[in-house]
Amino acid sequence: MKVIEKIRELADGEGGRVAFSFEYFPPKTEDGVDSLFERMDRMVAHNPTFCDITWGAGGSTADLTLEIANKMQNMICVETMMHLTCTNMPVEKIDHALDTIKSNGIRNVLALRGDPPHGQDKFVQIQGGFACALDLVKHMREKYGDYFGITVAGYPEAHPDVIQSGVATEEAYQSDLAYLKRKVDAGADLIVTQLFYDTDIFLKFVNDCRQIGITCPIVPGIMPINNYKGFLRMTGFCKTKIPLEIMAALEPIKDNEEAVKAYGIHLGTEMCKKILAHGIKTVHLYTLNMEKSALAILMNLGLIDEAKISRSLPWRRPTNVFRVKEDVRPIFWANRPKSYISRTIGWDQYPSGRWGNSRNPSYGALSDYQFMRPRSRDKKLHEEWAVSLKSVEDIHERFMKFCLGKLRSSPWSELDGLQPETKIINEQLANVNLTGFLTINSQPAVNGEKSDTPSIGWGGPGGYVYQKAYLEFFCSQDKLNSLVEKCKAFPSLTYMAVNKGGRWISNVSSSNVNAVTWGVFPAKEIIQPTVVDPASFMVWKDEAFEIWTKGWAFMYPESDPSRKLLEEVQSTYFLVSLVDNDYIHSDLFEVLKDI
Repeated sequence: MKVIEKIRELADGEGGRVAFSFEYFPPKTEDGVDSLFERMDRMVAHNPTFCDITWGAGGSTADLTLEIANKMQNMICVETMMHLTCTNMPVEKIDHALDTIKSNGIRNVLALRGDPPHGQDKFVQIQGGFACALDLVKHMREKYGDYFGITVAGYPEAHPDVIQSGVATEEAYQSDLAYLKRKVDAGADLIVTQLFYDTDIFLKFVNDCRQIGITCPIVPGIMPINNYKGFLRMTGFCKTKIPLEIMAALEPIKDNEEAVKAYGIHLGTEMCKKILAHGIKTVHLYTLNMEKSALAILMNLGLIDEAKISRSLPWRRPTNVFRVKEDVRPIFWANRPKSYISRTIGWDQYPSGRWGNSRNPSYGALSDYQFMRPRSRDKKLHEEWAVSLKSVEDIHERFMKFCLGKLRSSPWSELDGLQPETKIINEQLANVNLTGFLTINSQPAVNGEKSDTPSIGWGGPGGYVYQKAYLEFFCSQDKLNSLVEKCKAFPSLTYMAVNKGGRWISNVSSSNVNAVTWGVFPAKEIIQPTVVDPASFMVWKDEAFEIWTKGWAFMYPESDPSRKLLEEVQSTYFLVSLVDNDYIHSDLFEVLKDI
């Protein structure tokens, strides 16, 4: 979706909701990139309207920016805007970048002239390239029509190139405004401003834009002050005016980083309050790849609530233009959403409304990608799971500790710790894990809870949500035999079990798709976003069993007894999917007692 469309949709909705967004830049190291994605994941949970990623000076991070933008849109699942500059970019390179993001389902670009390459003082047009952002906007509209939403930069104090001795002349300022209008007239549909610290200058800039006929939204760019030296460096580079009262407030605390950060949050909050009070319903936060200050400002404004993170679906809705209608998924990948996305990229059609209506059975093959982890996560897994295992009871203990929150990582999860709804049943999960039912996925029964209920709600206010109790676990053949026998006394239970070799045991047909989560909302058909699908279960089982070795056993030397024990469990245990279809009187854990 185009960012301009999302902003208008929010503005036209009830109460005119504020659109907020975050900007990031490409880190210099692999560890930095991994950390950035983890931080994005946490920040995107608060539902920003979009996030953007910068293009390095002189095109220095072009390939990395393209890679990060792709992952933002398709793995983090946030509407992504990519910066694109003219510096060192002949038209062939520009078209390559645009064709790449178009093929990845990205529809938003921030078109910039760009800063001079490192070591140079002035921008120089490259042969076969563009001289300015206006040229880039014109080219995008001529070649790509209306596909892209195009954003351009606005400069409340005029472009730094025309600021002399701390201020631009009135003539230079008016010339800069006229140039901005030409960019908008050429096809830009949104303006994001350079950072500023004097809100009166920004408000005057907006009024001046309106006076010359610029009608598109103008988004204020807010950069929280995180440390004193960085603040001076950035404002010096951008030639930003610093009000005297801000310098007076910073001077006594400039060597106290925590005090500077707290003041930065206060200042950012007050700036945004003043801007919002003037009817502007957008805020763009320059995060500098840090999360605490940006989130604190949004919390102070009442735009987010850490305790009430809303979800449009039980899983994060995709923003890729090709998947925008997707609203049904098998439950098996609930804790490995990135793996699911990677294995379903390229489907001709994504399930919408009902899984069976548009199911595509052609999952991508397992590859090393499914088992790659950020380094920080890999380190945590080694710390928590690479312990000496003398018996299967030691394996049980690892699973039990994860369910109690004593471990933050699991080889079977891409997520950080337990999910909120799992905490509702964590003690029951811990108990069954100690008895040899090694759980990797679960959900409690829910019967008509309000859709904005913390932990289990989704879909926004005004609806009601339902869930069938679900457990997915590994267990031995003997445990499975006892479970199958006991299920005969529980007619509401359906199960599927399969071992690594593909031996199948079940009381349902291989074609029976079971909706295990659904919601009822005003003026909508019933939404059923999560299903148990036997065909997908058979695909998932290969991944689930492979994690025993590629996700856990690999942490030990080849001859280590712990590794041998894990490989034995992998080859002898069954993977079981168990559903209690009586979501009103469910007691799924009862059937596992005394087995």
